[in-house]
Amino acid sequence: MPAASTVHPLTRDQARALHLAAQGLLQPPATRATAKALRQCIARMQLLQIDTIHVVARSPYMVLYSRLGPYPRAWLEAALADGHVFETWAHEACFAPMDDLLLHRAYNRAARQHWGLADAQKSHAQQRQHLDKLLTHIAETGSVKSSDFERTQGQGGAWWGWKDEKRWLEALFASGELMVARRENFHRVYDLSQRVAPQALAEEAAGPTPNPQVVHGQFIARAAAALGITQARWIHDYFRIKPRLKDADLDALVVAGTLLRVAVEGWDVPGYVHRSQQALLKKAARGALVASHTTLLSPFDPVVWDRERATGLFGFDYRLECYTPEPKRVYGYFVLPILCRGALIGRLDAKAHRAEGVFEVKALYAQPGLKWTAEQVQDVAQAIAQCAAWHDTPQVRITATSPASLKVALNRAVKSQSTVWPSWNRPAQL
Repeated sequence: MPAASTVHPLTRDQARALHLAAQGLLQPPATRATAKALRQCIARMQLLQIDTIHVVARSPYMVLYSRLGPYPRAWLEAALADGHVFETWAHEACFAPMDDLLLHRAYNRAARQHWGLADAQKSHAQQRQHLDKLLTHIAETGSVKSSDFERTQGQGGAWWGWKDEKRWLEALFASGELMVARRENFHRVYDLSQRVAPQALAEEAAGPTPNPQVVHGQFIARAAAALGITQARWIHDYFRIKPRLKDADLDALVVAGTLLRVAVEGWDVPGYVHRSQQALLKKAARGALVASHTTLLSPFDPVVWDRERATGLFGFDYRLECYTPEPKRVYGYFVLPILCRGALIGRLDAKAHRAEGVFEVKALYAQPGLKWTAEQVQDVAQAIAQCAAWHDTPQVRITATSPASLKVALNRAVKSQSTVWPSWNRPAQL
């Protein structure tokens, strides 16, 4: 195994700071959010996972909010419609920078093993005639939504039933014959790929097609860059590549200088840092990365979407329970991790009652064994109040906390918060 970097071993806190800095979560945003900053945020993360649950803001909006502060949610739809980002299967369904389109297309066709792609392959094998008919319809009449093909009062319409139609659209999306041109009320609008991304598709046709094995190596390196610091076994999950990696699998990238091996106190395996993050590594090693950001995270935030990594880096055992039967849930339906100055100190089950303007904290749990300081209470109260204001639900209602004594202090701190945004960060429209 190639030798580790000459950087002195990082402490666990320094490793966490490096990870958060790479993810854009080390410090609060220093400037007002812009549409360009939103696109840069997605590029830094490489992927922005999509999920439709909206008891609070849908996950992709929430992930961006945690890093940018308040911004108009329409900016994400505009980035898609204007061709700055595209949708693809990767970690799961994700937005990714348009510059990476051909990499994902090549990898999805030849190498990625994912249930969404596997289901699509079955449709292509068994129902190609229907797929071709649908492609002809879109070519002749323009972009479509799955709802355009809904049944009416239980009867078949001019086209097929909704369930078949949705499956066929998704199969054509997975194969790359269709792309998502835009979203309307967060519903996908599909169109021919050559109409959505004509320049990229022309480049693809002119060849050569990216080699899937080369792309595989690039995704390993990109995952390491996005994570800031990582163990070998955490890398594969970021882009959902297989198999899970071992240290020996990274030897060639270490020899080439693409990755640096770094020791972390308390880890029995080396950490890996991408060469593009060397400046952050040096700052981390001398204790110059100071975590000062407090915010609520989406359950699908890259910081917590890998349960093993969240445990290894933060000592935070996190599992999304919305797909767990209610009697078996421990914390709640859609629980948001609480990031406070470099640590995950708790979680809360929230719901935005938009019609009433109420942001309900159904339950808030401090990390077991952790007694929050007065400063942490104030930081979390401010994060809750600001997140509530961004949701247009400025009235915060805290129903229960664990420990129970935390409720009074949090309520008092929330009521003391101003929901007026600083002038540099007040969104133009929400």
